[in-house]
Amino acid sequence: MREKARVRIALVLVCLMPLLWTVNLVVARQATGVITPHVLALGRWTLAGVILAWWSRHELWRKRREVIQAWPQSLVLGACGMWICGAWVYIGAQSTGAMNIALVYASAPVLITLGSVLWLRERFSLWQALGVGLSLAGVLHVVVRGEWAHLAEVQLVTGDLWVVCSAVAWAAFSLFQKKWHSSLGAMARLATMCAGGVVVILPFALYELSAADTPVLGRQALLQVVATALIPGVAAYWIYGWTLKVLGASRVAVILYAGPLYAALVAWGVLDEPLGLYHLAGGLLILSGVGLVMATKPSDDPHT
Repeated sequence: MREKARVRIALVLVCLMPLLWTVNLVVARQATGVITPHVLALGRWTLAGVILAWWSRHELWRKRREVIQAWPQSLVLGACGMWICGAWVYIGAQSTGAMNIALVYASAPVLITLGSVLWLRERFSLWQALGVGLSLAGVLHVVVRGEWAHLAEVQLVTGDLWVVCSAVAWAAFSLFQKKWHSSLGAMARLATMCAGGVVVILPFALYELSAADTPVLGRQALLQVVATALIPGVAAYWIYGWTLKVLGASRVAVILYAGPLYAALVAWGVLDEPLGLYHLAGGLLILSGVGLVMATKPSDDPHT
């Protein structure tokens, strides 16, 4: 019964996760001229890391030998999850919209699922395959604005290419977490990743701060750092790490397909980006696919 309760809680939290990440999209679009990408990423993960380290300080001290031994892994995870999936998204947001970022990121579950099957040897049922297919069809429907005849004409702008790299890095981040088992709790392990990410990001942030055209850091920049640290940083990443252990990488990954739905509503309501009927049609396909994958019994996954 206890395990079933954990699974139910994980399913609820994992569905909330994309909404928390939309805060990062909003800030990414509004950060231009306020704070540079690497400085924002550095502030975000430094603050998040300090909070997480304080909460898990006793565990980190008790398991300090393991933390030190796993430091190379923390650097890799920090580079993938905090640097590339952080600063590079902010760079991309300077020339592409929040909807585009969410749509490109929606390709990550395909990579994660394939990696889970081929590398981590997780099972992949027929229902999961059908769910991924429906979700992918929904994403493509939104990309082509409901006009499939224009599929060959879709072009990525420079900002989209930065986000493509981030999507690949996110897949690697997810698979490495699953592959590299750790006895650390979700908060403690995330704190070590933040530390690794800060080490990688620091030289790039210092370079940006030394540039002549770097905007002066003010109140708005501070608010953006705090918002990204607490909501899509501490909250969303903790949920992601914990649900990976409970549900398995392939089922958690597919919830990212719901990202375009959350992003569409937030971009429409906050950033005034257009919301069309094709978003709704694609959304139905995306959510149907997510539902199929999430409905798979936990016992079907040998890593649950």
